[in-house]
Amino acid sequence: MQLVIAEKPSVAQQIASVIGAEERKDGYMEGSGSIVSWCVGHLVELAQPDAYSDAWKKWTYESLPMIPENWQHEVKRDTAAQYKVLRELMHDTRVDSVVCATDAGREGELIFRLVYEMAGCNKPMKRLWISSMEESAIRDGFANLKPGSDYDCLYQSALCRQRADWLVGLNGTRLFTVLYGGKVLKVGRVQTPTLGMLVERETQIMNFRKEQYFMAHILCGGVDAATGRINSRAEAETVAGACKNGQAVVTSAAKEQKSIAPPKLYDLTTLQRDANRLFGFTAKQTLEYVQSLYEKKLATYPRTDSQYLSDDMEQTAKSVIEAIFGSILFQEDVMFNPNIKRVLNSKKVTDHHAIIPTMEIAKADLSTLPEPERKILSLVANRLLCATGEKHLYETVKAELSCGGHTFHASGKSVTHNGWKDFEDAFKRAFKTIEEKESTEEKKLPELTEGQTFENMQTKISEHYTTPPKHYTEDSLLSAMERAGAEDMGDNVERKGLGTPATRADIIEKLVKDGFVKREKKQMLPTEDGMKLITVLPDVVKSPKLTADWENALTLVAKGEYSMQEFMGGIEDMVRDLVQTYHSVSEEQKSMFGGGAQGINAGTALGKCPKCGGDVVKGKFGAYCKNKCGMNVGRAMGAVLSDSQIKSMLEGKKTLVKGLKGKKGTYDAYLIPEGIEDYSYTKDGKEIRGSQYKVRLEFPKRKK
Repeated sequence: MQLVIAEKPSVAQQIASVIGAEERKDGYMEGSGSIVSWCVGHLVELAQPDAYSDAWKKWTYESLPMIPENWQHEVKRDTAAQYKVLRELMHDTRVDSVVCATDAGREGELIFRLVYEMAGCNKPMKRLWISSMEESAIRDGFANLKPGSDYDCLYQSALCRQRADWLVGLNGTRLFTVLYGGKVLKVGRVQTPTLGMLVERETQIMNFRKEQYFMAHILCGGVDAATGRINSRAEAETVAGACKNGQAVVTSAAKEQKSIAPPKLYDLTTLQRDANRLFGFTAKQTLEYVQSLYEKKLATYPRTDSQYLSDDMEQTAKSVIEAIFGSILFQEDVMFNPNIKRVLNSKKVTDHHAIIPTMEIAKADLSTLPEPERKILSLVANRLLCATGEKHLYETVKAELSCGGHTFHASGKSVTHNGWKDFEDAFKRAFKTIEEKESTEEKKLPELTEGQTFENMQTKISEHYTTPPKHYTEDSLLSAMERAGAEDMGDNVERKGLGTPATRADIIEKLVKDGFVKREKKQMLPTEDGMKLITVLPDVVKSPKLTADWENALTLVAKGEYSMQEFMGGIEDMVRDLVQTYHSVSEEQKSMFGGGAQGINAGTALGKCPKCGGDVVKGKFGAYCKNKCGMNVGRAMGAVLSDSQIKSMLEGKKTLVKGLKGKKGTYDAYLIPEGIEDYSYTKDGKEIRGSQYKVRLEFPKRKK
């Protein structure tokens, strides 16, 4: 019997229905010689520093760098029950092989392998690698299962990514938090250089000084021709005065036929960019919508960085295009002869091909889809039509006129064949997109010939200002992340940029959640703390180029062209150098984040932390442990403690707390601390972990 492990319950159910595992059990399904179960995202994660040594429990400079000799993993508490189900199934005597059916990518490989290894499973492993949840794709995938060993290098790449993030993130965060003595300064392998790009753009905008300039114009025969930039109004008026009522001669009129090739198909990043530009969706929202469409079998696998289909998909693409015209996704009555070969290129398909709709759109009732999902599916469908459409053709005219001894320029543009833009225009009309229109669009010029003259010139002067760089939107930030470091890399580099298509949305959300970036309408702006953080961090942790180099190296590890040892050796050396180089800062620098003499050290000491021995001090938002060890010193039994109660609890004394909440109302009790205990809960999909007092209750004697 084979055990099939998917990444999510919804995917497991679809696989189970296809291979006949219909009988529901606790945490899995069974039938037709197969057991199908699932992970719930990452069930196993890297252990925190305090699992390695007592020294690493404390946030001190002396404990750095933290570089584990033997990496440890632990089971996540809130999903431990499902891990237990998988472990028992892996050791079930009926099971003779295991199929990894998690998402077909780097993180999916990591999710499965860590469970497989943590459970101590040594049964033969095979890999299901599919790009669609359609029944035909699942059946074909099971008919062509690959040996698990084929993906050992992908697993090593995933381990490198996970460990590098741990080393850079935890060492960097602790180092700069300890040095600056204020709020937690979070450092991340990808998020910090992303923040660096935002801060650099904000600095350029803040330092920008707008400059005024003028242009003189002549108006003749429906043509508005202008000079270049003139720095003073007086000079512009002199030019206009010399031409008023005079004669203008066309000295040149050059026509040129131009074309815009159809766009490529969507990978995840370009889909996220367009969805932000056209609908205002965040990158994370777009990923959630397209992931849902994938699980509903309506779109292919979303976490891809390829914009092509493989050479054997020509008939599939034709069939999908027919299905698009037959569905509610497209209602324009057009004749269309798609050029499918434009989007076929197996050499440019990495783990997965571009995102396209599936044939299921012909059968499904798309009107029942939530509106955001229908918009994304329509966008993906429209892109397939655009990508296989005809070139957009237009003609440009550039004319030069002479008048009063001065030269004027005019340009125009006229469309001769709309081509693929017919589909784009139809889509924008149908969905009333929010895209900002370009105000500088050129109009068609009247027919001009060299030597042509115009009499009695009318003139005018226009006033202009230089404009600063634009703030990043999520669209332009995703583009910058994708291209980071590209100018310094050759065309043969496998992967460029910060992060992967699958991780960029989470990086942006993390920066917002940590308070370093804020959204204002469509703009992404660094906060004051974000600006400060980048000013104090060294280039080695905020360099987009360095992080892009790492991302490319991870891709080479996945292909077996770069060793895991070499990659991790480079990361470890960087972390060691970072700690040795940055060992102290001035009191003035400490005060940047509320530390130094005026900040964290100014708090009133209430006692020693029962978890790590650090000072517990009174801060702006209540008492806390200076070592940020996760101990909740300000609450017990759900009640907020006063300063005197905290002091008493820290000294291990019996402490009276009134107004505790119980099932039958409130009550008073003495809390007697007897050590500490860990806790965890999930809020907004995130696991919150920490430590709290372990107490024994003693009730006051009732008065007679």
